[in-house]
Amino acid sequence: METILLIVSVLLIAIVLLQSGKASDASQIISGGNTELFANQKERGSELVISRLTLFLGLAFFVLSFLIYIS
Repeated sequence: METILLIVSVLLIAIVLLQSGKASDASQIISGGNTELFANQKERGSELVISRLTLFLGLAFFVLSFLIYIS
């Protein structure tokens, strides 16, 4: 079980690093450089796949960690 948790955690780290950087957009709030920051933009294509994979791996990490804690 710990081996699966290790694999999931490494995959989760890798997929988070692949996501597009939204922190640089957030830093422009202070300077007022980005007026479309809070616009409702849908994720498409690879961004959507990466986002859903991140959600799945995060949930798997949580469940595996909880199961290891219980046992």
